[in-house]
Amino acid sequence: MAAHLKKRVYEEFSKVSQVSLEEVPTKKLRLTKPSKSAALHIDLCKASSPTDALQYLLSFARKPVEAESVEGVVRILLEHYYKESDNSVRLKIASLLGLLSKTQGFTPDCIVDDAVNILNNEKSHQVLAQLLDTLLIIGTQLPDKTAVIQRLIDVACKHLSSTYFGVRNKCLQLLGCLGTVDMPLSKETDVGPGAQMSPLRDVQSLISDYFQDQDPRVRTAAIKAMLQLHEREMKIQQIIYNQACKLLSDDYEQVRSAAVQMVWVLSQLYPESIVPIPSSNEEIRLVDDSFGKICHMVSDGSWVVRVQAAKLLGSMHQVSPHFLEQTLDKKLMSDLRRKRTAHERAKELYTSGEFSSGRRWADDAPKEKVDTTGVNLIDSGACGAFVHGLEDEMYEVRIAAVEALCSLAQSSSSFAEKCLDFLVDMFNDEIEEVRLQSIHVLRQISTHITLREDQLDTVLAVLEDSSRDIREALHELLCYTNVSTKECIQLALLELLKNLTKYPTDRNSVWKCLKFLGARHPTLVLPIVPELLSTHPYFDTPEPDMDDPAYIAVLVLVFNAAQTCPTMPALFSDHTFRHYAYLRDSLSHLVPHLRLPGRKQTASLEASGVGSGSLVSAQNFLQDSLIRVSALQNLETPGAQDLLEFTIRDLQRLGELQTELAGSADFCATYLRCQLLLTKALQEKLWTMAVPLCLKQNAKVSTAARQILDETYKLEFLYSGLETQQIATIHNVRLQAKALQLILTARSKRGVDRVLGSCEKFLQDVESFQRLFMTELPHFQDSFVEKLLELMPRLTACKPHDLVKIFQTTLRQSRFIHLKLPEQIHRASATIIEPTGESDNALRFTSGLVVALDIDATLEHVQDPQTTVKVQVLYPDGQSHIIHPKPGDFRTPGPGRVRLITQVYLSHSAWTEPCQIEVRLLLAYSTSSCKLNVSKPAWNESIDGLPTSESSIEGTIHLSKPVKVFIMPKPARR
Repeated sequence: MAAHLKKRVYEEFSKVSQVSLEEVPTKKLRLTKPSKSAALHIDLCKASSPTDALQYLLSFARKPVEAESVEGVVRILLEHYYKESDNSVRLKIASLLGLLSKTQGFTPDCIVDDAVNILNNEKSHQVLAQLLDTLLIIGTQLPDKTAVIQRLIDVACKHLSSTYFGVRNKCLQLLGCLGTVDMPLSKETDVGPGAQMSPLRDVQSLISDYFQDQDPRVRTAAIKAMLQLHEREMKIQQIIYNQACKLLSDDYEQVRSAAVQMVWVLSQLYPESIVPIPSSNEEIRLVDDSFGKICHMVSDGSWVVRVQAAKLLGSMHQVSPHFLEQTLDKKLMSDLRRKRTAHERAKELYTSGEFSSGRRWADDAPKEKVDTTGVNLIDSGACGAFVHGLEDEMYEVRIAAVEALCSLAQSSSSFAEKCLDFLVDMFNDEIEEVRLQSIHVLRQISTHITLREDQLDTVLAVLEDSSRDIREALHELLCYTNVSTKECIQLALLELLKNLTKYPTDRNSVWKCLKFLGARHPTLVLPIVPELLSTHPYFDTPEPDMDDPAYIAVLVLVFNAAQTCPTMPALFSDHTFRHYAYLRDSLSHLVPHLRLPGRKQTASLEASGVGSGSLVSAQNFLQDSLIRVSALQNLETPGAQDLLEFTIRDLQRLGELQTELAGSADFCATYLRCQLLLTKALQEKLWTMAVPLCLKQNAKVSTAARQILDETYKLEFLYSGLETQQIATIHNVRLQAKALQLILTARSKRGVDRVLGSCEKFLQDVESFQRLFMTELPHFQDSFVEKLLELMPRLTACKPHDLVKIFQTTLRQSRFIHLKLPEQIHRASATIIEPTGESDNALRFTSGLVVALDIDATLEHVQDPQTTVKVQVLYPDGQSHIIHPKPGDFRTPGPGRVRLITQVYLSHSAWTEPCQIEVRLLLAYSTSSCKLNVSKPAWNESIDGLPTSESSIEGTIHLSKPVKVFIMPKPARR
């Protein structure tokens, strides 16, 4: 029996069944995730009190929810909402419904019915307001569903009669965000605060009814709802202008602030409309009337309203000039009445048939009683509005008034001249920020003004300021300012030399200021040249010291004035010509080329005209070079590499000669250098030699691959203005360099174990390239990356050894990709001004302590410098410290230009003698921060599921030349 049973067991387990391949069903892998709705339901069921339920909801709100789980979660929340009696829990559920509606991939129209039903049955005012906010979120997510939008508007109109201000606020906000001006409301839903209602009304008239609501918060919400209609590009009717003007005298600050904005919007929509003046037969343009009313708000009791009014005045460029100029004068202009001419008065007397006989006292006096507050052509607040703003006790109002003056003065030369004295007076403000802003404003309108001597004296007094930012801003102002007399030039030079003596670190800024000052006023500098250079017509004067920064400053002023004044070099002494030759070589950026009579001209860039008129020819040369190189299909042909080397040399020289094309020329030269290194690396003998015999060539090719990778990171992160096609081309070269490194790793003995992981990572990079640059793939025909994408199904199943062979073959067969330049490419660069590295005096400090080293540098075309620019300090013993400057150390003096002024703290152990350290600026980069825009999900702002372009690689690029500084750590005394 046992034997028989054993035989049956063997028979059952050894049964074989054959199934044809066609009948085998495909097994589908299904990944299951824990249900969010089930977990939430369990938590809410466990809650024994409203406090517990609220805690569960708060913890749930911190976790992300997938789009496919949102509907289930919403159903659970709605089910619990009907059961819950606590207002706070229902309030939180209503808030969660609004947050869940923002989830990408979820269409919230399925919960509109439930949200409206619970809204109609809700008794709590706070929950009602939150439910209306949820409906607003749902409506903004469904802009194309007209029926849903209309239903939500009807719900809002129905609840506008609520006694709670929060509900009315949310209803008005919903009408402003979803309502349309041309859509009439039905009679059933139109329930405004008035008793008598018209059968058909629109959203705008309904909102304007609440301008007179008893609650100031509702009045504010009504104005903001009307502004929301304007932001949605809907035409607001002019009829509400009078209502908005009445709200300017409201008792509450928020209402007045919103009303000022509303009046300004209407002045921009209907500037030429004619509005009547109350208690008068006169009429005025609406923009002039609104300008006077906003000017009156500059004297408001709230400083927030005053700031807003002052800012809005700066954007009202259509105001009549006589109203605009009245803002600078505190005197009332003829009681602000329109005076009739003598001809008009005589004509009126003639038509009436009455003339003054002189027998009765004052028989020709005006018969009407004049009310000066009722017949004003412009509100009395406009008189001296900017004067009040510039004298305000709050510095924020003064800054806003200065900026508004700048904006208006830029569009009117006459107004710029009239407001010049007021802006100059602001240079003496007690707040540094106000002084700095007034200097910047005066620089922006400098093309419209000319400074008198008394005004220049006030301006130059700011050079005594201890703030470096103030002084440098004033130097920048003087670069673009016109002065009236030669005494002004003498005064400016004297004060700048005092500044140079008191603050030697301002040397470069003062020299630059005098360069532009001399170039702008050559005729004013000419009469004072003998006095400036201390020359005499009969006697020889001693030769000044060329190491004196003050003497160099005078020469910079004179030489720049002599550039456009051919009679000035005749006043120079012999040593002045020698000093010119010296400064022309040492400070070429400050001293221009001069055509000196009777002297041999050097073959310079300016003398040949290359610097000024050959930009077009230089651009043509750059394009011709790229076209000539792009004709090369295979770089291994004879002469191709020589052509690449010559082109690289020409482009480098072009970048040195033409600063406008320096970025484009350097970018092209670097790209061609990468292609040349790659071609030479693939032609090495190591590909035909045995592995043990090619160690030297292997190291050479490895260095070339590493250099190509470094150059691609420079191409991507050091240059700005690149388009997607250029970035894709750079990534293609980077993939070629990585493939070359992978081949070298496979040929080395130690790299056999690492080939598998490297191959997987490389294939991921190829897939990332396809995902990021899908639209650019047609430009990469016969390129390395296109060949790999065609072989991708085969590559995923290959062994690492076969993969390496495919990579090697594909690299040698790939086509050279032609580089197409965008319109403008800028290369990020930095120049360290201080320390200069010329001093032999060592910084001495006790070892173990620190010494502060001042760093002053100029950054050009650096994107986001506050996070990317770092300072590197390299010590003689090989130690390297990298310091991240504070965000406040960066200033922005002009577009594309950043100034870095910071301190670096040095410390080291004791040395036996002074040694040099190297200080340079670095540009930090990270490949995880791709330049392509990737949208973030709405719920919880989670980015865990976003694909990255490649594995994150961080590094630094040299941004400036190193500067050497002597330091001497001394041993501590005991």
